[in-house]
Amino acid sequence: MAVFSRLLPPFASAYVLQSVLALIFVPQQNDRYYDLGGTLGFLSSTFLSLYYPALKLRFIDGIQVPLPPLSSFAPRQLFLSAALGIWTVRMGTFLTSRAMRTGGDTRFEETKKKPGLFSAFWAAQATWIAIIGLPVYICNAVPASAHPPLGMCDYASLVLFAASFTFEVVADNQKSAWRCAHDKKLHDEKFVTGGLWSISRHPNYVGEVGIWTGIWALSTSALQTAYFPKGTVALAAISPLLTWFLLRNVTGVPLLERSADQKFSDDLKWQEYKRTVPIFWPWGPVN
Repeated sequence: MAVFSRLLPPFASAYVLQSVLALIFVPQQNDRYYDLGGTLGFLSSTFLSLYYPALKLRFIDGIQVPLPPLSSFAPRQLFLSAALGIWTVRMGTFLTSRAMRTGGDTRFEETKKKPGLFSAFWAAQATWIAIIGLPVYICNAVPASAHPPLGMCDYASLVLFAASFTFEVVADNQKSAWRCAHDKKLHDEKFVTGGLWSISRHPNYVGEVGIWTGIWALSTSALQTAYFPKGTVALAAISPLLTWFLLRNVTGVPLLERSADQKFSDDLKWQEYKRTVPIFWPWGPVN
């Protein structure tokens, strides 16, 4: 369908930007700006998903038209774009400042020394930007007039997003405060167990899944209109499902759990923490 052709500009933007950054930072073996690259990728792709028609008229067709004002977009488009932007800026700032402070990202300690593999990570980030932001890009691809009015399900989705975002921020701040106190030798705990970390071993990841579930849910009313074929809602659901799968089974929980097991294998407190605190969902299974 023609509406899906509007996805090409944000997708292309993601891959072009990450390729340019890879050309700069792979030869330098510099991983400090990896997360900043992700932030810029999400922001530029979201901008293009909203403004590409006007940009095409101006820069490709040569018709001097002003960029449409925000009031010309549907409330759902603005909420979705704002939600993605708020999450992106917060997460990008948090991760980039941490990388600057520590001198890099431990994930890339060996990877950045292998140009081919390090380049693949930049390409993977472009794919992540394209897939995770899919509900937003799709909704921004249709005219504002095609969006149904906001209803109770939409407001519930916004509440889910806001609650999950708060949950993630609080979890990250609690761990940062714990680490700061540890560095100042105000306690001798080996790992954080208080606050939200007492009901989940990875509460920040729980918040992350909730964020993208809320964004997807907010998009569903528009994705069920005549502009889209049946199955578009399920297609957009790849965003929260992939987020959950990667964090729970690939890049998040397994790596951190394995690292902690190696560090604290003989620590009785760690064994008790693993036995009593759910590994992911609060009040869920411990393993």
